[in-house]
Amino acid sequence: MTRASSGYVVDLGDQRIHFDCGGGTFNRLLEAGYVPGDVDTLFISHLHSDHMMDYARLVHARWDRGAGLVPELTVFAPQQFDGMSVKLFGTDGVFARDLAARCRHSASQEVHEMRGGSLPRQWPAPEIHQSHDGFCHSESRWTVRAVSVPHAQPFLGCFAFRIDASGGSIVYSGDSGPSPALTELAEVADILIHICFQFSGEARSHEWLRGSSGHLEIAECASRAGVATVILTHLQPAIDEPGVRERVCGAMSAICSGRIVIGENLQVYEI
Repeated sequence: MTRASSGYVVDLGDQRIHFDCGGGTFNRLLEAGYVPGDVDTLFISHLHSDHMMDYARLVHARWDRGAGLVPELTVFAPQQFDGMSVKLFGTDGVFARDLAARCRHSASQEVHEMRGGSLPRQWPAPEIHQSHDGFCHSESRWTVRAVSVPHAQPFLGCFAFRIDASGGSIVYSGDSGPSPALTELAEVADILIHICFQFSGEARSHEWLRGSSGHLEIAECASRAGVATVILTHLQPAIDEPGVRERVCGAMSAICSGRIVIGENLQVYEI
């Protein structure tokens, strides 16, 4: 397998917003030329591991190099994520012994000071806020809105996001099946990043299709919303094969007028 799990960075120049951080995305972040402290805000769509497995790596690396030098990471995530974060970074958490050594061992303190930090060194404390249906968060240059989308309820809360900035708009489906709320959120967006785990007609049950759109359902969503570019991600290997890609894109282009793209690791799009 050559693909990392779900993770996308929106780079506004002086601010960087990260959507999801599944397994492998931390390495991809570094390969793209970023350092962990470059990420200001993280939005997590849902708590499946392939969308948040590298959260611990991002927080720990960001803290290890930048504790006291960069603001704490701001995180917007579904209910129960706060408790998960505490179980990782709390005083009795998974990393408690590691953090105690890095904060209190004299040699580690010297390394921290050599990097520009000051003592006493505080433990990582990401600022976690709970997402909800209809959630909206605005900064000076951008706004993110969220809607609930069908995927793994009632076990997980699942959200799609839209970010609007001066340069344009991007919608990220998270993991979602056909959803009027997502279609409305994506109206005239410049880019729609959408999971395409299976071919249309391949889902074995209503519940599977309810929580995961096939390629034709995605095309119908993009057509109704008037999306300029659709980027297909979260692909199963069969869709990723040469020849199959072209057939998928061709079938989708017969339904929607926007550009259809198969997403790749480290791919960059400018708006």
